[in-house]
Amino acid sequence: MKFGLLKTATATLLAGTIFCGAAIAQEGVASGDTSGKKIAFSNSYAGNSFRQVMIKSFEAMGAKAKADGKIAGTAVVSSNNSVTEQASQIQNLILQGYDAIIVLAGSDTALNGAIKDACNAGIVVVAFASGVTEPCAYVVDYNLDSYAKAELDYISSKLGDKPANILEIRGMAGDGFDKRLNEGVTKALAAHANYKRVGEVYGQWTATVAQKEVSGILPSLPKIDGVLTQGGDGYGAAQAFKAAGRELPIIIMGNRQDELALWKQEHDATGYETFSLGATPSVSQVAFWVAQQVLAGKNVPKFVEVPLLQIQQQDLDAWLKTVPEGGVVNADYPQDLVAKIIDANVKKEPLPMVPAPK
Repeated sequence: MKFGLLKTATATLLAGTIFCGAAIAQEGVASGDTSGKKIAFSNSYAGNSFRQVMIKSFEAMGAKAKADGKIAGTAVVSSNNSVTEQASQIQNLILQGYDAIIVLAGSDTALNGAIKDACNAGIVVVAFASGVTEPCAYVVDYNLDSYAKAELDYISSKLGDKPANILEIRGMAGDGFDKRLNEGVTKALAAHANYKRVGEVYGQWTATVAQKEVSGILPSLPKIDGVLTQGGDGYGAAQAFKAAGRELPIIIMGNRQDELALWKQEHDATGYETFSLGATPSVSQVAFWVAQQVLAGKNVPKFVEVPLLQIQQQDLDAWLKTVPEGGVVNADYPQDLVAKIIDANVKKEPLPMVPAPK
């Protein structure tokens, strides 16, 4: 009887050792052969510089992966913010035999049927920067509660807890990223009882639209102390305040060249300080490598959080030098870095951050 118990315990210990070994082996880059696999990118909207750089980042990383023999090819389709067209494009990608489809969705629910069809066809679906709710998809995204909290915490670091009026510039009406970030703003505002959201406009992540919309609402607003943004709208917001003859409030910038250049100009002239953070266009590369790693056999969680790229006042000049005129701060995410991000998510450890350039 004791021998039987010992035998069972030994077997259990060996099984545990094997399991631990398998878990350890999962760390790092999975090396399964994906040289014959094709990965497509279904994009909802390509009408601003951020999305255009996002597509170029995906294509550049895909081309390198193909040259290195890691995949067979890639494709990109964009639907001009029509979810009906995007669903149709996904169906076409299914028929064309792609092994993985990366989706930047125009709606968090309207594409669920097409995504489910892709999963049922054995295709790996990775949704990123959009709140797709179909559970078969892997999701690569930012913690948008942390995004909003960082914005308001920065404003609080400058203004303290005295009463303040906040203007929120949102993205695109109906977009999943916008809705979730707006929900994060509501949660973050609850921690600042003296801050009041006095206005809200949709800037579509584009300077010209943001300027027009902010200009339209400013005459009806009291003094604004802080402006929450989603990226690409900081420059337009600043121009609207200037045109109205109003003092610049603390405008959270979004890592685009025009925003950073204006920030530097104002800082050099008056000592104006702010903070910049946001998604990077190259998050498409994270989604690309997550799809490739799933195809290669890596154990990937259904949700992979990506670190936000943040710019502090002391790092402004260094980052600004890296951005072409009209561009947006970007950083490559090679395969080994994405594997580390995946592993950090699995182990619930701090995510590896992108350091400021030297």
